[in-house]
Amino acid sequence: MLEQDIPIDIHTNKLFDWLQSRRHCSADWQKKALVIREKINNAIQDMPQHPEIANLLSGAYINYFHCKRIVELLKETEADTKNLFGRYGSQRMKDWQEILSLYEKDNVYLAEAANLLIRNVKYEVPNIKKQIAKCNQMKEECDKKENEYTKHEHSAKAELDALMKQLGITGKNIRKELIERIAQLPDIYEKISSNISTMKPAVDYYLAFTAYTIGQEIGSIPLLKYLCEHGNTTTYEYLYGEKPTSIEAPEIKVEEKEDSNEDSIDWGTDEINFTDEIEYGITLEESGIEVEQTPKEESESGVAKGKYAYTLLDNPETRIDFVNQLLEIESFLKLRLLEMQGEAEMIALNQLQETTEGVAAMLDTVSIVKQLITDPGTTHLHNIKHSPRYVDQLTQKVEHKQNLIEKIVASRKAVRDRGLQSVEEARELTPKLQLIIEKTKELQKEIEQEISKKYKNRPVNIMGGVATL
Repeated sequence: MLEQDIPIDIHTNKLFDWLQSRRHCSADWQKKALVIREKINNAIQDMPQHPEIANLLSGAYINYFHCKRIVELLKETEADTKNLFGRYGSQRMKDWQEILSLYEKDNVYLAEAANLLIRNVKYEVPNIKKQIAKCNQMKEECDKKENEYTKHEHSAKAELDALMKQLGITGKNIRKELIERIAQLPDIYEKISSNISTMKPAVDYYLAFTAYTIGQEIGSIPLLKYLCEHGNTTTYEYLYGEKPTSIEAPEIKVEEKEDSNEDSIDWGTDEINFTDEIEYGITLEESGIEVEQTPKEESESGVAKGKYAYTLLDNPETRIDFVNQLLEIESFLKLRLLEMQGEAEMIALNQLQETTEGVAAMLDTVSIVKQLITDPGTTHLHNIKHSPRYVDQLTQKVEHKQNLIEKIVASRKAVRDRGLQSVEEARELTPKLQLIIEKTKELQKEIEQEISKKYKNRPVNIMGGVATL
């Protein structure tokens, strides 16, 4: 094989060292290149209208090979300035010919081209690829996060819907809707009152039994006895034995409070609790129920005011007494039933003429009334009517879930927008990557050709260059 046929293989990373070691380039080429760059910047300020020239000048970096092509094009545009000796009178042509001359002196152009090739292969192209990969990864993460937010949103909305259904409201005006629901209480109390009358045999039996065993009737369940005989009257009538001439019930006001919405968006969901449920079992004390206290003398005029205007089942104080007396008579009947079902029966059983079936029936009537008065829904409405703090708690619970949903929706939208932004960034970077790879291939080919000229046109292969891209 002839020497001129033996290829010259140069690794990209060693290209500049190879050129310098063979004295093709000097170590101070960068100082000379700075002078050339300044002249290029001045020269491009005055250029003829030509589409290819405009395309060459639009690149981010104009190298020696671009300058050679510009000179070729200027030979066409500046042809009319050529004199008899073949020289151009155009300043444009003189400027660019000087640039080429400075480039070719000490092979500055070759050092610059090698440096640009190495930079593109080692840094520019890999960095753009990393940016695109990062954008794609960000899009995947955003899609995953968006799906998580969507699931949380559906879950939160389902829980909010369940809570509002449980409360019987739409959530548009929470406090007002809750207050409006207490209009159901009179019908509920009417139903309970009608069932209380069926308890009269149980009350009579209890009183007769205690009178027989103790020797006198004790007044431990006076409210039960009264309700059985007179129904659910006002507290005033119960206390004073006469119906009031008029009733002035306390007015229930709906106080609109400012929402405490949080403006900040928290993309994290670790602290989001989707298992909140309304607790109907809040005691009157925990709910902060405060019954208006009306002096007795004000009610003795025949006008039922304040707490005296409430019915016995509605008045928080008498309601508690009623429930306690229900529990007392229920415990009594359960104990009597247990004793009567035993082998040894007390003498009092025969003398009171009550059967096991009769006592069981009495217990059933008491259990029904107890279930009605302690029903969670009834207790819930009762607390709404008498406890502003209870209403506040329910309002805050609903508002919290509403605000939570708003935050989730905002977070979902934000992460979706970020994903779309990543797609757009990748879309803009892709043609830029393709262009720089294409230009780098051209540059490598041009460098190989220039080196080949210096070695009698031997084939030159720059290894690990554009092939790795």
